[in-house]
Amino acid sequence: MNIPNHVAIILDGNGRWAKSKGMPRNYGHMQGAKNVEGICRAADELGIRYLTFYAFSTENWKRPQAEVDALMNLLNQYIKKLLKSAVKENMQVHFIGDRSALGSEIQESMKTLEETTKVCTGLTFTIALNYGSRDEIRRAMVRLADEVKAGTLAPEMITEELIASHLDTAGIPDPDLMIRTSYELRLSNFLMWQLAYAELYFTEVPWPDFTKEELQKAVEAYSNRDRRFGGIKNV
Repeated sequence: MNIPNHVAIILDGNGRWAKSKGMPRNYGHMQGAKNVEGICRAADELGIRYLTFYAFSTENWKRPQAEVDALMNLLNQYIKKLLKSAVKENMQVHFIGDRSALGSEIQESMKTLEETTKVCTGLTFTIALNYGSRDEIRRAMVRLADEVKAGTLAPEMITEELIASHLDTAGIPDPDLMIRTSYELRLSNFLMWQLAYAELYFTEVPWPDFTKEELQKAVEAYSNRDRRFGGIKNV
């Protein structure tokens, strides 16, 4: 079976899953957080080398304040908990997104987690937090414009590779497969540059119910696709 090197997942359906069980949306987010570690382990067992999760988007700030506050608290607790399990699993953790809007405590937790796990050599786990692809590209363009203004970069020197090196995901290969749970058929401003040639997989299963078996189904679907680039089969 052809195993994708990098899988990106949009974790969707927590709130609807909770509502279907007569529970508040925050209960769904809590159960969704509990599912992360198991899927990371399953990805590693399948031979996936890079895994990226869309945890909190730049648009998520528009949700009710009580839900945003609960999500921030949950994310902070999860990041602290992840420190122990990531080291145990030999998992290197990265964050992408604009950290400036996040609280100082959660920023410090993120920094500690990245610094502690940078020596790990297993699965590379990236968490998109306060992330939006348009914002990521905008921030990259500002940095490039600053270099042009400073005279250290000529406009004609700007290539696709140079742009990619200024994105949050610099140093991480583009995803081969993008999975979205809960059957929403859109990218929702997620890795739009990086997903240019990725295979897309949508499932009706909400994130809290997404299991190792569901991940295997997505990988099998990817493996069975005839991937062509410019009309030439990728072999």
